[in-house]
Amino acid sequence: MDCRNCETSLNDSINYCPLCGAKVVRKRLTLKNLWYDISLQFFNVDNKLLKTFTHLFTQPETVIHGFIEGTRKKYINVIQYFAIALTLVGVQVFLMNTFFSEDLESAMDFMKPLEEATGGKDNPFNSNPLGSFEEINRYQSLIYILTVPMYTLATWLAYKIIKPIKRYNFTEHLVLNLYYNAQIIIITAVLSIFFLCFGFNYLLISSFVSLLLFAYLFYVLKRVFNVSFWEALAHFLLVMIAFFIVIMIIGVLIVLAGFLFALIFKDQISAHI
Repeated sequence: MDCRNCETSLNDSINYCPLCGAKVVRKRLTLKNLWYDISLQFFNVDNKLLKTFTHLFTQPETVIHGFIEGTRKKYINVIQYFAIALTLVGVQVFLMNTFFSEDLESAMDFMKPLEEATGGKDNPFNSNPLGSFEEINRYQSLIYILTVPMYTLATWLAYKIIKPIKRYNFTEHLVLNLYYNAQIIIITAVLSIFFLCFGFNYLLISSFVSLLLFAYLFYVLKRVFNVSFWEALAHFLLVMIAFFIVIMIIGVLIVLAGFLFALIFKDQISAHI
């Protein structure tokens, strides 16, 4: 008998391939067997998904250090975990645009006095706030993906300056930030839908969740780098400063690129207009 994943020759009495770790499948695929595999992977108390999620709260250093140092079977792979989080974002966007569009619109009621005060068709506050929310929601997954390298640059630069005892290279910082961002994506999606179901204002929800996410980042940095409270606070503030500097630099580069593009292709743009 050979392993169907890596084609290693196997003994008939073993249940897992000693080379690739894959489970040996002997039964024919049926709905019953398929449901058993799904429930074992996702609904079992000891499954990897639940364990990864809970341990990123209780012992994030174990999950992150473990993956960096080579432990790949105990928890979900960092890329897979991030992909699961992005899938949940798709569910969140669908629910928000389908069932909570009126709540999102009412959340922007504070803009109405600005519309009435300035008036005019060229008033920038006259744009439809719901439309802007829908546009942001539509590209939510892309925004999260682009945020990861920004966070990675921020933590890498900050800890490059600090030079702690436990040092990570850029790729290891990427792993840290992928796990962190996947966790906050899941938290944001679940809490946003939960609070919207009870009629909470979306802006209040976003503000509350943002505070939790910053607190969680502080907690993760403290646990991963094993420093005191005040050291962790100093590290966290430096990471935030580095993050906003990275955003500003990227923003300036985008503006410059757009300006250069407009200069280079000015004639073609004028012709189309």
